[in-house]
Amino acid sequence: MRLKDKVAIVTGSAAGIGRGIVERFLREDAKVAIADINIEAARKTADELGRSTVAIKVDVTDRKSVEQMVVMAEEQLGPIDILVNNAGVSEIVPFLEMNDAMWDKHIDVNLKGAFLCAQAVLKNMVKRKAGKIINMSSQSGKKGNSQYEAYCASKFGIIGLTQSLAVEFAPFKINVNAVCPGVVWTPLWDKMAPQYAIKRNICVDHVRDYLANRIPLGRLCTPDDVAGVVAFLTSADADYMTGQAINITGGVIMH
Repeated sequence: MRLKDKVAIVTGSAAGIGRGIVERFLREDAKVAIADINIEAARKTADELGRSTVAIKVDVTDRKSVEQMVVMAEEQLGPIDILVNNAGVSEIVPFLEMNDAMWDKHIDVNLKGAFLCAQAVLKNMVKRKAGKIINMSSQSGKKGNSQYEAYCASKFGIIGLTQSLAVEFAPFKINVNAVCPGVVWTPLWDKMAPQYAIKRNICVDHVRDYLANRIPLGRLCTPDDVAGVVAFLTSADADYMTGQAINITGGVIMH
């Protein structure tokens, strides 16, 4: 049990990758705050997973909401050892059709959200001189893609934020790393599949196979694939790793 008695916050964790990380953390004997803007879904997930969880509503774009999340998590579970900035949004939109609101939403949720959450937990991590932060980037944080400009910009930004925090907080024994998953078929991709089908001029029913066939390992990434890497990076086994952006792409990205 590499995370025994550790306390973690995972944002955007009512479903998808975030839920996969929560499940893995629980198997590693951690206590986890399931933080999500959809509090009903978060409570349902907490009820299903049972022990050592608490559901907390958070809007990661709002400083007061983020600070309240941290206070509630510490009151109910204890000092925060681990933060996973997983909350995110994604849309496939031709660049000339993207409006200000779409752009701002990607930057606010994906990048500003990580900034606010990191700032909120780091205050006490610095005092204790210990902590692990994982920021969710993407293979789209390593390589740009058409009709994905806002998402790519936010995920490239995550890597820059990760590297900067890693340097600044290394003297306090705080590790900050990013993970860069490939395509993980979550409810988010259920919504994006029709957009991707239009982009590639293929039938929406063929999108999943089309994506899988472009991956050297021949399959899509799963939430558990991501969760395994996150569990390693938040354990003592990765104490000498910081500022890294780890690819989990099945061989699509190798740099």
